[in-house]
Amino acid sequence: KQWYQRRVAITAGIKELIKVLQQESYKDPITEFVESLYVNFNFDEAQAKLKECKTVIENDFFIVGCLDEFTENARLIISEIFCRIHQRIEIDMLADNLNMEPAEAEKWVVNMIRLAHLDAKIDSKNGYVVMGGTSVPVYQKLIDKTKDLHLKANSCCQKIDKKLTLGI
Repeated sequence: KQWYQRRVAITAGIKELIKVLQQESYKDPITEFVESLYVNFNFDEAQAKLKECKTVIENDFFIVGCLDEFTENARLIISEIFCRIHQRIEIDMLADNLNMEPAEAEKWVVNMIRLAHLDAKIDSKNGYVVMGGTSVPVYQKLIDKTKDLHLKANSCCQKIDKKLTLGI
């Protein structure tokens, strides 16, 4: 049963996964990572669990091939959620959270802004990412942002599921 929930965490849609996680008592770093990010919105805990996920995935024959993609997508999702709820983020702090060098983190943020279509600018001189503001009501922003994240997470999960099915 443990292996089943771990693989569901890797391949299932986020909405379905959260339902399963809330109904079951089994926990491992992958399921705890998803729960800390999508249920508790605890970025520190999600970061800690992401480090533990690497060990779990490396030791699971069926999902070891997904390690790099899982790590990359997990970093992207953490960063995107974090950037969407903060107005100004220090690049050095983001680099620490992503286990990257500041220059690498800055490139990462540029790519994330482009991929996630975030309204943001990078202030390289002062070392900040500054998020743009809009006049859309807060509840509408929350609905829109959650919908986008769900679609992206489902897309990532489908890609991983396809890889697992093909045995890549």
